[in-house]
Amino acid sequence: MALSFARKAAIAAVAVAAFGGISFGASAIAATSGPTVQPASAPVSVVAERSAPAHQQVPQVVTQVIGKGRVDGHRWSVALEFHRTLPKGYTLPQVSDGTTAPSTSLLCQRMFIGGVRIDHQGGPWADCQPVTGTDDPQTAGGMGLWGSHDKGLSGTRLMVSNPEADVAYGVVSLSDGTRVKATTATVPGTTYRAWAGPIPNGQTITTVDQYDTHHHRLSHDTNWR
Repeated sequence: MALSFARKAAIAAVAVAAFGGISFGASAIAATSGPTVQPASAPVSVVAERSAPAHQQVPQVVTQVIGKGRVDGHRWSVALEFHRTLPKGYTLPQVSDGTTAPSTSLLCQRMFIGGVRIDHQGGPWADCQPVTGTDDPQTAGGMGLWGSHDKGLSGTRLMVSNPEADVAYGVVSLSDGTRVKATTATVPGTTYRAWAGPIPNGQTITTVDQYDTHHHRLSHDTNWR
């Protein structure tokens, strides 16, 4: 289920998910191995795949773990999955004039809470967005609150941001004073990036801030809950 997956596509409590103009159907916020819940502030860790040696064939599917951990007694994880070519069984969506989008690749956001993939009811390509190559600018700037209940407005949730290139990390502040910090991770060989952090059941989001590598605040959002 999704609340939103577009750049600040949140209207107070409810927002429609959109990722670069294409709906992802989101619902929760995810914390990376890197996103850390403070005061127990451990550094965020990112699991990145090694680049294949030059003599090996370039992999057709590359997966980058954005964040993982435990929240409300459940394991959670978020990963970006990049398909260099459109996978078998995937059909490009039609645009307003009835033609199909001229995309060559696919970028999927895989989010799990308690071993269950968010939006799995939508099939294997739910929360996937067609893109062109490894550097499609339409993917940058979105943010969404994801969960399995009430379109991400209740229950255990994950916050996922697909920020601009200058965003190094995000901090989600909760009403009980807890701060969830998550570091941006990038899919190897591409410009597709994200950070993610968990939102415990019953907690309300007060602010979402994003910072660069020099800890300068780049954005300040109070429209999430």
